[in-house]
Amino acid sequence: MSDELTFFVIRVAYLAILWIFVLAAISVIRSDMFGARVPDSNRNAAPAARGAQARPAKAARAKPRRGAPTQVVITAGSNAGIAVPLAEAPILIGRGNDAQIRLDDDYVSTRHARIAASGDQWFVEDLGSTNGTYIGTVRITQPTTLTLGTQVRIGKTVLELKK
Repeated sequence: MSDELTFFVIRVAYLAILWIFVLAAISVIRSDMFGARVPDSNRNAAPAARGAQARPAKAARAKPRRGAPTQVVITAGSNAGIAVPLAEAPILIGRGNDAQIRLDDDYVSTRHARIAASGDQWFVEDLGSTNGTYIGTVRITQPTTLTLGTQVRIGKTVLELKK
């Protein structure tokens, strides 16, 4: 009798673990295809924050600092040689149709990373991608400062800020 009960408990536990795995896999696929969810409180605050950041960015574009980067250039990968002006910042990088830098790479998420300015500094931010964004060989987990010539690797593609 106890052997049957033990076997039944093991079967139920196995099925529970299997369903947890399936649901986790579906969650990862959903977030890769449609992007991460933004809580309502952040969604309502975002337009005000974007409006506040847009003014300094326009002022910086009108008068770029000497020696400051002016473009993002793909230096390695299938899209090598493509350059995007930083005047279009923030620059979305990914496989999606809304990305300014569109990468056709199996290791790139739909909305993978973003390059944006804050004052005179440029930052790269991973947007919760599955395979990560790297500066050199280090995976970044928060917005990280970029300088001229810093190599950012997304999938098989390498990008740099250049003059």
